[in-house]
Amino acid sequence: MKLKVKEVFDIGGVVKTPSSKSYSHRAIIIASLASSKSKIYDALLSEDTLASIEVCKSLGAKINFKNDHLEIIGTSKIHNSSNKPIYLANSGTTLRLITSIAGLSDNEVTLTGDESLKTRPMGPLIDALEPLGVKIKSSNEKAPLTVYPGYIGGETTISGGISSQFISSLLISAPLSKKGLDLFVLPEFISQPYVNMTIDIMNKFGVKVKNATFTKHDDCKKELKKCGIENFNVTPQSYKSIDYVVEGDYSSASYILAAVAILGGKVKLLNLFKDSKQGDKLILSILEQMGCKIIINDDNVIIESDGNLNGIDIDLSDAPDLLITVAILGAISKGKTKISGVKHGRFKETDRIATTCLELKKLNCDVEELEDGMIIGDGVSSGTVDSHKDHRLAMAFSLLGLKHDVTVLNGEVFNVSFPNYIEVMAKIGVNLELK
Repeated sequence: MKLKVKEVFDIGGVVKTPSSKSYSHRAIIIASLASSKSKIYDALLSEDTLASIEVCKSLGAKINFKNDHLEIIGTSKIHNSSNKPIYLANSGTTLRLITSIAGLSDNEVTLTGDESLKTRPMGPLIDALEPLGVKIKSSNEKAPLTVYPGYIGGETTISGGISSQFISSLLISAPLSKKGLDLFVLPEFISQPYVNMTIDIMNKFGVKVKNATFTKHDDCKKELKKCGIENFNVTPQSYKSIDYVVEGDYSSASYILAAVAILGGKVKLLNLFKDSKQGDKLILSILEQMGCKIIINDDNVIIESDGNLNGIDIDLSDAPDLLITVAILGAISKGKTKISGVKHGRFKETDRIATTCLELKKLNCDVEELEDGMIIGDGVSSGTVDSHKDHRLAMAFSLLGLKHDVTVLNGEVFNVSFPNYIEVMAKIGVNLELK
């Protein structure tokens, strides 16, 4: 289907930001591992998070949809109730977080998904789980994966340079293992705020994550720190059931904020927290650098813009999901914008560096592809682009339609993370159509 801007009114108003997809995934999964009944309020119900719900149900949790919350009755015994592969659609987060948990099951678990999911690299996580007792059968270290029982725990290492989700996966599963986990993360440690989010929500559900005990490394602890090696220790513990409210999503908010920045206007976004651990909170600083006025309150953000933006030089290593949004802002801004530090953006739903550059060039934008980012000149024209079935590409490129006649093919994929994207944008004065 085609997504494009139909008409634009005066930009302004107050909107509630969609709930965080990252926190929703983690809350659903961890509540499913807890001892009894949890209530999750404001969980994002999108294609990705529904995949997490379904796989948790397959592994023994009971999940009920109530009027204003999810009721999750966790299970202390992980058991795959189906002999068939569990289908995760296009949710890479679900695949990565659940793979380690599947090793705690008392029977084998096969995880699969759509063609895009089958391209996601899983090798580092597979290798890290092996010393912990988990055997995984795969094709080229990608889905479908068959995970066998045997997660005992112990000590392992993993590269921090591909996906922080691998680290989060190991941490979430660790307290339920016999030995717990000593985890050493080898440099470069990218997207660390996502791991901080994981530790934060684990703590709220009653599990503590500490610095590693260095049982085998006391003599070189200082040297490890000098080399940039991070370490985590999780002892055997139990998750406690709680009532949990999911905060707003800075990744989804970036599209609302960017629309205001591009057209000019003033909008208040609710459910965005000042003390949030989300790495994508960086979008506020980026927009300030580009020329917007940003007011950050305890539980909301106000943006004001005159529509005149300046290009910037920005490292997005800790906020890779902002890559395409910032690229679009750069194409609209005066002067060049350089984005760096996002080589790991090549391992998302698409190679986001390559696909963003490809589609910008279709609109006659002067863009240079770098190994870890891109340099974007100012100026784009009207035209048609393709989302490559990547939800973030679809939403970000639709913003170009605020100033040009731009159509996004396969635009319906925003449902993956922001199912009411069209309705929320309408509340600030942007009328999008999908047909």
